[in-house]
Amino acid sequence: MRSRGFLLGLAAIATLSVGFAPSWGSVSIDALAEGKRWLGPRDTWTSSTRIFELRLARIALAFLAGGALACAGAVLQTLLRNGLATPFTLGVASAGSFGAFLVLAFPTAWFAIHLGATFSALAFALGSLALVLALARRSQRVDSLLLAGITLNFLFGAGVMLVRYLADPLRLAAMERWMLGSVEALYLSESLSLLPWVAAPLLLLLLFANELDQLAFDENLAATRGVSVTRVRNIGLLAAGLLTASVVARTGPIGFIGLLVPHAVRFGTGLQHRQLLIGCFLAGGTLLVLADLLARSVSIGGRSSELPVGILTALVGGPCFLALLLRRSTR
Repeated sequence: MRSRGFLLGLAAIATLSVGFAPSWGSVSIDALAEGKRWLGPRDTWTSSTRIFELRLARIALAFLAGGALACAGAVLQTLLRNGLATPFTLGVASAGSFGAFLVLAFPTAWFAIHLGATFSALAFALGSLALVLALARRSQRVDSLLLAGITLNFLFGAGVMLVRYLADPLRLAAMERWMLGSVEALYLSESLSLLPWVAAPLLLLLLFANELDQLAFDENLAATRGVSVTRVRNIGLLAAGLLTASVVARTGPIGFIGLLVPHAVRFGTGLQHRQLLIGCFLAGGTLLVLADLLARSVSIGGRSSELPVGILTALVGGPCFLALLLRRSTR
């Protein structure tokens, strides 16, 4: 009953956040009026209507990306039995960054022309995930996956630095901005293209929620109860990797959502993964929507241009996570 009330509260906060977010930014608009005009003929649109459409696209992308990263973090913390695991632990984000950097640094190369930054990032991220899954099939040790993820992070991080060194200096600004993380989108359909990539892995995780509950308690006990530990771990890694790869390919790396949100949501849902995943999706999506709202509203040093949301999540997420750790240590 407590977890149900907690989830209802998160759903209410998410609804309010998504409903009010289009109104605010560097320019305030009447979201209700512009929303009605946006649903009408395009020739009746005003500049405020176009702003509404841009913000709606950003909100949809932010909610999907934030929810996906939070769910991926929750599952990886269970599978790796490590509370510090994040969607970037397995090296998937570093691989995606390397793929995007190749296209951004060498836009006239044949692979850049035919693939594009988003597809290249997704391809490298999924390739990294395939390596991790291959290792998971060969080794039963959880620390092997962590070591593999750390190694891949170093390798692709070195690759990113090499690409930066070889790239035209005039291309560095676009590359650096991508690395900061952003939920910029021009059209709602562009944002909703992420939906299938998020929905399918989440559905898979929900189907195996009971098995994940068993693994979270004790792997050996789960095995005696008929749970195929290796199979569930591989499925969980695949789902979490797909969530991370699809988001990073579209938004760039956005940190702390996958680390902070699962720890916060567990206070209200406990370790039952069906409630935990739903709560993480609602809370992660809401957090990134609010972070993007603040990022596009804040003015720093007289500049009112949009702050990359990845910077804001790191600035806010770090102190919040430390506060959670301090609260848990005093209990």
